Amino acid sequence: MFGVVFIADYLFSTLTQTRHALDNRHSQQGFLFLIFGIYFVWFWSHGQTLAMKTWDIRVTDLKGRRLTQQRALLRYVLSWLWFLPPLAASWIFSVEVRQSLVLAGGWIFIWALLSRFHPQRQFLHDAMAGTRLTSYKQPGVKSGQSASAG
Repeated sequence: MFGVVFIADYLFSTLTQTRHALDNRHSQQGFLFLIFGIYFVWFWSHGQTLAMKTWDIRVTDLKGRRLTQQRALLRYVLSWLWFLPPLAASWIFSVEVRQSLVLAGGWIFIWALLSRFHPQRQFLHDAMAGTRLTSYKQPGVKSGQSASAG
């Protein structure tokens, strides 16, 4: 993701001729939100992000099929529930940075903990989007061996 952010941010800054980091900040954040959306929707609709390949994880619908782009987009939007509630609360109540970090950390912990109570141990955004994470080994690749070393 670092490379994606770096290139997208460089492109945005060049096209808008932004000279200071805080200029066009909200437009830049909106642009990165769209770029992240394109990245995740494209990779999820093809089964895996690059990080998911490393961990032998695949995202599928509930029947084990590849996600449609619409379902991948729904999953992307719903995945922001990990971050938006504490960010919105921090903004609405003008909470200082340290308190915002504690609020966000607590929310993320609770969000992750809720998956333990789901019958299939799914995160809430996956359950709401009708998706699930499954273990996936690429055919012909031994455990601990990368696909390129194959």
